[in-house]
Amino acid sequence: MQFCEECGSMMVSEDGVMVCTSCGHAEERDEDLASRFVSTEEQSEDDVIETEEGANFEGKPTSNDVTCEKCGHGVAWYTIKQTGAADEPPTRFFKCKECGYRWREYN
Repeated sequence: MQFCEECGSMMVSEDGVMVCTSCGHAEERDEDLASRFVSTEEQSEDDVIETEEGANFEGKPTSNDVTCEKCGHGVAWYTIKQTGAADEPPTRFFKCKECGYRWREYN
């Protein structure tokens, strides 16, 4: 991310030149910054690391309202985290009490 030297606003890349979104100031793209950051459009669920493999799962036990997709057990530990914007519902993360399988549920 590159910021305008004139007004401090965020700049966007247009035809290889960085242009300020506020004042229109243009300058060369800082290639050193560009080489350190990677922009992606979407993050897949495979890229998200919930917790370390051997870490304790901090959460509360569910009642029998969930079913493990792996072993079919009906009780799991769960925790709720805000993974999106503040105006979006939170995500519930589960860990099966029987086999330890982990999954998430979006509301």
